[in-house]
Amino acid sequence: MGLRMGLRRTAVRVRRGIFLLSISCAMCAAMTAPSAAQTVDWSAYNGGANGDHYSPLKQIDRSNVTKLTLAWRFDTGEAGGIQANPLIVGRTLYAYTPTQKIVALDAATGALKWKFDSGVVGSQPARGMAWWSEGDEHRLFAGVMNFLYCLDPETGKPIASFGENGRVDLRKDLRGNFEQQSIALTSPGVIYKNLIIVGGRNPETHPAPPGDIRAFDVRTGKLAWSFHTIPRPGEPGYETWPKDAWKTAGAANNWAGMTLDRERGILYAPTGSAVFDFYGGDRVGNDLYANCELALDAATGRLLWHFQAVHHDIWDRDFPSPPALLTLHRDGNEIPALAQTSKQGFVFVFNRLTGEPLFPITEKPYPKSTVPGEVTSPTQPLPEMPAPYARQRLTEDDLTNRTPEAHAWALKTFRSARSGGQFLPFAVDKPTVILPGFDGGAEWGGPAIDPETNILYVNENEMAWLAELTEAKWTGSVGGQVFQSQCAVCHGVDFKGSPPAFPSLVGVLKRLSVRQVVDTIQGGKGRMPAFPNLDQEHIDALIDYLHYGPGDEARRNIQKEMTSAAPAELPDKYVFMGYHKFEDLDGYPAIAPPWGTLNAIDLNTGKFVWKIPLGEYPDLVKQGMKNTGSETYGGPIVTAGGLLFIASTVADRKLRAFDTRDGKMLWDTELPFPGVATPSTYMVDGRQYVVVAASGGRDPRVPTGGSYVAFVLPR
Repeated sequence: MGLRMGLRRTAVRVRRGIFLLSISCAMCAAMTAPSAAQTVDWSAYNGGANGDHYSPLKQIDRSNVTKLTLAWRFDTGEAGGIQANPLIVGRTLYAYTPTQKIVALDAATGALKWKFDSGVVGSQPARGMAWWSEGDEHRLFAGVMNFLYCLDPETGKPIASFGENGRVDLRKDLRGNFEQQSIALTSPGVIYKNLIIVGGRNPETHPAPPGDIRAFDVRTGKLAWSFHTIPRPGEPGYETWPKDAWKTAGAANNWAGMTLDRERGILYAPTGSAVFDFYGGDRVGNDLYANCELALDAATGRLLWHFQAVHHDIWDRDFPSPPALLTLHRDGNEIPALAQTSKQGFVFVFNRLTGEPLFPITEKPYPKSTVPGEVTSPTQPLPEMPAPYARQRLTEDDLTNRTPEAHAWALKTFRSARSGGQFLPFAVDKPTVILPGFDGGAEWGGPAIDPETNILYVNENEMAWLAELTEAKWTGSVGGQVFQSQCAVCHGVDFKGSPPAFPSLVGVLKRLSVRQVVDTIQGGKGRMPAFPNLDQEHIDALIDYLHYGPGDEARRNIQKEMTSAAPAELPDKYVFMGYHKFEDLDGYPAIAPPWGTLNAIDLNTGKFVWKIPLGEYPDLVKQGMKNTGSETYGGPIVTAGGLLFIASTVADRKLRAFDTRDGKMLWDTELPFPGVATPSTYMVDGRQYVVVAASGGRDPRVPTGGSYVAFVLPR
């Protein structure tokens, strides 16, 4: 029988160094002299429950990584973004297609073993699955939109005894009529004993369900416990919201995934902002437990400690990824630690048992909001170390010099906006520069940590955005009211959006049929959630508004003749005018490079080891502009072979390998499409593989597809 080895490690301190000893002599042999019987899994999201993105495999190392060759490629037959980090257990790889069908592949050849089609068309991101095992019993848990499925990993068939015929509807047990709730399981759950613990993605506008974190029995699907991220009366934190806010407030959800200290039974769950993302006049207060690092008893959901990174968030500063667990060594003591990266470009480091910061965090004052009804927090917490890995403020000296014309446009646009760095509140009818942008800093890919050195590796985006609020003006147009409250936050009041993440709706009904648009409204797509709260009358009014466009007199006249009914739950006095990247007229960032970086930070000292640009724009390389960096989505992995593997760059199609010591690139290869996902590494038949999803979908210049590509050393 094959020897299956987990990826757990025992840390032993010897003088001032840390040496990782394997659990058994068999594991030592596996890492140094693989035989045909050896298998090493990647059996959890990001490699393990501790979230460190690390593998003890070292067959591929600095000396031979240049010899990597294509092992296999599997094409899903679909086009669209794949963000999945594949699971590999034994000889089988489990992954998603772009529409969230689930496939099982032979991990050595890429041959399809089975495909599960739930019948639900997946239109949200799906980043991974969860594996549960006890004795000879195994279960695979996969999210498809609002459903959590439990599958037999041998056949791909739902296990009927779980939930309702093999699935749990996550819309239930939240608040009110479950059919009007919008939630999607975009990041996988965490397994603790016989529980699977999940969060979910919620809308970023009213109405939205609360972001409860819930645990379900892995065999029955019954709800075991629920933690209310928007506290109810009598629960700690209730006083940080207006009275009875829990009845209508939404989100404060864990969409990014969670990390588990399995030995101690502690769950770490980062949360995002409450709705509405950019105006909080209806939720005055600090809004616990939005924007928090939560430490929960994994068995009961009881709160152990929390840290709030943004008080009363109006900048969409969600914690974007699960934290990574590690052991720090200070003054002869071992400290169980947690490192959390953020969109702000900060790394927060805590004692994971007590929540005590391991580098000082200071509350610093920031300007008040000038928007009527808004009450911003007078201070926000900033870590004193490590230094930010992303630029914190934009000045005229930071603008692009790619061409004289690009610089002139950027300068004119910049001078028309407000720029004051982190936590400058938005203004009404005046754009504000947001840097780091709405997509980070760090994003959902999260960091990797080498446990031998306690060096954290994180990729980040250097993209500025422009944002502003405008007063919500209800003119009597029902479709216009629906659009302002539900759609303008992403697509802008002018319909133009910020493609490709936020598509333009100008002329949308000339490109798509009414049925296609309605299906998207009801089911969501990409970053757009479903809107089950809209009834048919309001959808019809919205379609009419989309047909004529904003400001059209004919549209207003038709709307007045249709109905005087107003859509339900439109509490926001101000609306967001849409996401607008600060890009020049040619579509390149309007700031000076780098536009994306890869960073190595020593968490023992808080100091940077190295920092390099990550990614290039092929068209600019032809013009002599190299190493500009690009936006990055998906994270790195680190191996005991001294290597860091990362794809993630949206502007090129590269998978790269770097020397962890100095950031020198040792190997790269071109993928069929950009790999906006985190790789996995595993061993089958004594051979180490590196696999990554390649699909694109984040840059309109680059085509999209849907493939998984694996690499291996030649025999």
